[in-house]
Amino acid sequence: MLISISLLSGCRSTQPRGAQNQVEQRLLQQFEQWRGVPYRLGGITTSGVDCSAFVQNVYRDGFNVNIPRTTGEQMNAGVAVNPRQLMIGDLVFFRTGRNTLHVGIVMRNGRFMHASTSQGVIMDDLNQQYWRDRFIRARRVL
Repeated sequence: MLISISLLSGCRSTQPRGAQNQVEQRLLQQFEQWRGVPYRLGGITTSGVDCSAFVQNVYRDGFNVNIPRTTGEQMNAGVAVNPRQLMIGDLVFFRTGRNTLHVGIVMRNGRFMHASTSQGVIMDDLNQQYWRDRFIRARRVL
């Protein structure tokens, strides 16, 4: 599925700006705790973490929100979001291989944080061709 994610860079919101700023601050605090943690399939700690455990931990520790453990289960959590209406904190999902899914959390200016298999926990750009070509859906759980 090819969509134009370039429309996401503004992260439009129906929430008051203050609420979005608060969500962003909590996410950035979580990111600082996880930044650079290496990717480990099945990992759930700062010794090594996979993408869905990273997201699960961020939501639990940053917002006291429990979401499922696996990417496949997380794809059905919350409510569907139109890619043109993404807000900070929304989950974005990608098909990165024939049977491989990936998840990250939307940040400001078209960026998202995730556990990269090659670089560990990082921030990346949703507008990169790689991510645009693999995007499959977005969900809102906050």
